[in-house]
Amino acid sequence: MSDDEREEKELDLSSPEVVTKYKSAAEIANKALQLVVSECKPKAKVVDICEKGDAFIREQTGNMYKNVKRKIERGVAFPTCISVNNTICHFSPLASDETVLEEGDMLKIDLGCHIDGFIAVVAHTHVLKEGAVTGRAADVLAAVNTAAEVALRLVRPGRKNKDVTEAIQKVATAYDCKIVEGVLSHQMKQFVIDGNKVVLSVSNPETRVDDAEFEENEVYAIDIVASTGEGKPKLLDEKQTTIYKRAVDKNYHLKMKTSRFIFSEISQRFPIMPFTARALEEKRARLGLVECVNHELLQPYPVLHEKPGDYVAHIKFTVLLMPNGSDRITSHPLQELQPTKTIDDPEIKAWLSLGTKTKKKGGGKKKKGKKGDTADESAEPEPEPMETTNGATAQE
Repeated sequence: MSDDEREEKELDLSSPEVVTKYKSAAEIANKALQLVVSECKPKAKVVDICEKGDAFIREQTGNMYKNVKRKIERGVAFPTCISVNNTICHFSPLASDETVLEEGDMLKIDLGCHIDGFIAVVAHTHVLKEGAVTGRAADVLAAVNTAAEVALRLVRPGRKNKDVTEAIQKVATAYDCKIVEGVLSHQMKQFVIDGNKVVLSVSNPETRVDDAEFEENEVYAIDIVASTGEGKPKLLDEKQTTIYKRAVDKNYHLKMKTSRFIFSEISQRFPIMPFTARALEEKRARLGLVECVNHELLQPYPVLHEKPGDYVAHIKFTVLLMPNGSDRITSHPLQELQPTKTIDDPEIKAWLSLGTKTKKKGGGKKKKGKKGDTADESAEPEPEPMETTNGATAQE
């Protein structure tokens, strides 16, 4: 075996060190999400909370692997976003933005952390209110949560990506909601947040992906967004876009001095992972980023919207396809939900009753539980995980 092949082999989940790095990144992402949710209060500025989320990730990752010989990259893998109400995703405003939260707002919180390029991402929807979430807001939240539970059970070796696409659409329909178009779930690898194997949220003629089969030792970010509206995202204002990722395969000689300065800074500080323009000097960034995007040196993550009045919910989790089953390493408890719909479909109930662990012949050795590892909670074949996440409403 060549050194390259050995290196490639050692960097998947067959290496205990890799699993540890994924789980450490997940633990930080989960705690950052917890912090962000606790900071979400009426009249709080969105930009201040986003900055706290990013600062927490930088601080926590900065404390790890300090004394190793090889320099280990670590930090924010996806900037903290708080997308409010009918805003679907990627809202992570600049320092000058004055947007504040209000009582009753429905918040989609999205963030990511990496250690040595091993990425853990998470997204969670939180309604800014006391007590249970009711009505259509509860329906759409139950839809993404139930779809996430089904996806967790179907993203397993031997299953196909299209099985997951069909299942999450079926779940959304049961709650009279629409899965938002254009949202993709990606395989992740070291330093790769959007790998080649992809799960479509919605299959339609305009969006096609290659058929793929899940395999052991792969890692996926499962990303599900649903709406009480049409599920067709719209870009309203390009100026709202603040998150970008360096397109490493593109080159162009920029004309403007400001663009060259900004691009040089990005290449040094954010060569691979998505970053927020908030980390750059604002005035210079506004000027310089435009030319970089126009010549495809940067891939923008646009802020997308549903129609005003529609409810949008988002859940994203990272799952490791381990030899003993699927291990969901990022999550956050949901508020109590009282949806207007219940799940009666026998196929959905059957999916939810699947276990997430693989029973090995001869009853293999039980792995020692690690702090922050909640994988075994969903090992039972009963649909119990639904109780812990949405107040058992989907089973009643």
